[in-house]
Amino acid sequence: MGREQVLRKLEKSWTEFKESYAGLTEEQMNMPGVIEEWSVKDIIAHVSVWEKETLKMLPLILNGSRTPRYSTTYGGIDAFNALKTEEQRSLSLHEVQEDLEKTHESLIAYLQTLPEQALSGESRILRRLRLDTYGHYPIHTRAIQDWRSRNGL
Repeated sequence: MGREQVLRKLEKSWTEFKESYAGLTEEQMNMPGVIEEWSVKDIIAHVSVWEKETLKMLPLILNGSRTPRYSTTYGGIDAFNALKTEEQRSLSLHEVQEDLEKTHESLIAYLQTLPEQALSGESRILRRLRLDTYGHYPIHTRAIQDWRSRNGL
């Protein structure tokens, strides 16, 4: 896989994620229960957090450094997610959506600067990118779609 394939895959998955909540009202996007207590707004914030993590970790990987372990730093990924969700809770829907867009634009811009070989084969960069983005978005896309179906939205 090369840069263009990676970017196409990422954008396809990204578009599907955004379409999963398109047309919902602000009230609907703030309703808990999409994934446990999480609302669509919480999921959007969560996706943005993981894109920010990608932007922090890819330069470390590119330089051959080890990335920090979530188990050591936060007590695990679930604890990290809970902490970040709580930090984002006070933000308005508009702020969360704006942050999502800006973060995603930064991620795409960063990926454009990477050497072609960093986005080919099964590199550590590509693996991290897949886990945090185009392999991650579909989980939340399906959750939102299922929630909408259950609630007639």
